[in-house]
Formats: sequence, structure tokens, C-alpha cells
Amino acid sequence: MIRSDVLRTLVPVISDHFVVCNIGLPSQELHMLDDQPTNFYMLGTMGLASSIGLGVALAQSKKVISIDGDGSVLTNFGTLPTIANNVADNFILLIIDNGSYGSTGDQPTYAGMKTSLAKVAVACGCENVIECQAEECADVMKAALASDRMTIIVCKCESGNIPVSVITTDPVVIRDRFMNALKEANA
Repeated sequence: MIRSDVLRTLVPVISDHFVVCNIGLPSQELHMLDDQPTNFYMLGTMGLASSIGLGVALAQSKKVISIDGDGSVLTNFGTLPTIANNVADNFILLIIDNGSYGSTGDQPTYAGMKTSLAKVAVACGCENVIECQAEECADVMKAALASDRMTIIVCKCESGNIPVSVITTDPVVIRDRFMNALKEANA
């Protein structure tokens, strides 16, 4: 399974929750599969989906899922100790680890070599870290959502991309509809 296959299996599980999605192809794939106001697509800030998702989770009570990639987490390593030291039991970080920088041509990442992002998260102090294979991801996500406990999921999958269109919705519109959905859900 490649990342888009993982996202396809996740859509029925996560569509009722707030999702902050990683820059580039992951956002474009999620947009193609399940565009809705509760999805916040990162369009220009590599490595910040996990940080923004944590901030949203800390600011309100609804569940928030950040979908990040191994390449993005590697560019913002500070996110893992920040998450570990600011526990939000309504936050789930899903790292889709395909061992490559998928949006820029599938160049290999260190997570595809020696670096284990699950072990790094544990070393940073994250207490509930689960590594799974792509085929298990939807079930692991269901369990994490049911646990009411901050969870880091590292989902190992194959590298590869599908053809997708660029998101043409203005970033301000994406932000505003996401913020309005949060306000309505927390009213």
C-alpha cells in the first residue's frame, strides 16, 4: 500500500473529526478523497501539520488528527518533544512513513534508512506510540480515537504517488471554513 491507499482506508474512520493534513501530495490526496470544512490542508509550510494540530487540540475539546509524513517530521524534529511535553488527550499524530519525500520526487528520507520515528517519539517522551503497517492503520486509528489518549501512530507504507490535482481553494477560504467548523462544533 502507498500513502493514498492508507488515506483511502482512513477516510471512513476520520471523516467525523478535525484533520490537519501535511503539505503537498498528502493534502491533495485527502482533498480528492474527502474534501470537507473539517479538513485543514497545509499548502506552504512543510513540517508544521503536527505543530498546528497540537495547537488546535490544546485550544479546544474536539478530537484533532494531524496527518504528517516522515519527511515533514524530520524537517521539524522539535515537534516531537513539544508534543510529549504538552499532552492533549484529544490529539492524534499520524505519521505516514513511506521512507521518502513523496511530494518532491520520492527522494529517500532517513526514516527509510536507520532512523525509527517511533523510537524517536518515545525518546522524546511521547507515552503512547504505536508503529503499524499500512494495512493495520485504519484499525489502529479506530482504537486511538476510542482511547481518549494522545497517540502517535507511525504507519509504515510503500513509497509512491497517484496523479492528483492542485488544490485551487484559496488558503484563506480553507482557514476560514476550518475555523468556522471548529466554532460550530465547540458551541
